[in-house]
Amino acid sequence: MSSLGITQSSAELASMSHSQLSKPSIRSRLSNEPAAPRGAPSLSSSEIPTSPPVPASAIALEILDDVGAAAVTLADLAATADRTAFQDFAWMAAWQRHIGGRRGAAPKIVVGRAPDGTILFALPLAVDRHGAVRRLTWLASDFCDYNGPLLHAQFTHRFAADGFPALWQRILSALARSGHPFDCVDLAKMPERVAGQPNPLLTLPTSPNPSGAYLTYLRTDWETLYTQKRSSATRKKERKQLKSLAALGDVRFVDVQDAAERMRALELLFEQKSRALARMGAKDIFAAPAHRAFYADVVGGAATRHLVHVSRLDVGAETAAVNVGLMHGGRYYLILSSYGDGEAAKFGPGRALLHELLQYAIAQRFAVFDFTIGDEPYKLDWSDERLVLHDHLAAVTLRGHAAVAVGTHLRRLKRAIKQTPLVWRHFTRTRAFAASVFSRRAR
Repeated sequence: MSSLGITQSSAELASMSHSQLSKPSIRSRLSNEPAAPRGAPSLSSSEIPTSPPVPASAIALEILDDVGAAAVTLADLAATADRTAFQDFAWMAAWQRHIGGRRGAAPKIVVGRAPDGTILFALPLAVDRHGAVRRLTWLASDFCDYNGPLLHAQFTHRFAADGFPALWQRILSALARSGHPFDCVDLAKMPERVAGQPNPLLTLPTSPNPSGAYLTYLRTDWETLYTQKRSSATRKKERKQLKSLAALGDVRFVDVQDAAERMRALELLFEQKSRALARMGAKDIFAAPAHRAFYADVVGGAATRHLVHVSRLDVGAETAAVNVGLMHGGRYYLILSSYGDGEAAKFGPGRALLHELLQYAIAQRFAVFDFTIGDEPYKLDWSDERLVLHDHLAAVTLRGHAAVAVGTHLRRLKRAIKQTPLVWRHFTRTRAFAASVFSRRAR
């Protein structure tokens, strides 16, 4: 799960571990230029410009303060750009309506044009106050597992990457004059690549995010993938559990299309997830009405219907597990999963739904199944690649210097805890124990 709340795998899935840390198939990307994922766009030799790259000084900058207006201005770029699913303007607009606007976040969408007028990139930023500190951050950052730019398909060929730090200084100066001053810059959870292109923001000073992200490449059929990723003993155990589920009633994977049914599934996910988070002693991000309203908007709204996939696993008359995922650019993103605590919970309904989702993604010809941010052990069972995400923190004012110093220390500590398996297991068990004690006392 994202530590800030967008991805939360079930406790059941998080508990799955089968010597994952020793698996040779997972590859941690530590360089700034990992191989592009399967299905990433490429340019033919006839499409690659032969003219010299545009220098940073020649880029014309524009700052858009309204997400809706930006969606119109940048519609062509958004349709063809290299980006992640989270940089969909409908997703960001929903966040601004229900969360950002209520707490005074000011969108600052930076547009960069070449001298011929071509839009080469857009940076969906915002000035957002956290306590007394005003931060320049990504728009909807806390609700995006990946943050980053929208890049023209030829950005890498038309702009020299080593010129981005100089361009960034021009961007900061323009933003400082835009009417919303900020104390620090906090750009979190940035991948090293944006689709097939190097992320230009990684030319700024960065540090690793506390959490990684995980990908599985869907290069084969389900049975072959299942055999490759799970041992014979594990497959036997999981099939036995599936038979136990079937003994309780018909097991059905439902691709939820009806609008009312999608909302009912989401409400059930809220309930299941809130109970699971309480058992874990973790913060319930669904307790805030604004957060629920945001998810209801993106799940039920027409503007995000192309983006959001809702599914559930029914066992007899019971909905045993629910999932909300995103779909973009040949990639299926797993972002919200839950399972109930009824009779079916003993037999791995969350795992069964994950298997169905992998089969669905293969059938729909997705190239990548993205488990997104979070280092839950079960992801290692399936992953072909671990993504290192990066944060850029920089102070602007004296108050910002203090915030950056504290933030840097806390993130280093958090990363050390999360990336040390023994310490992380002890922390999560202690947290869950404390939650159980508190729950008993509250009765």
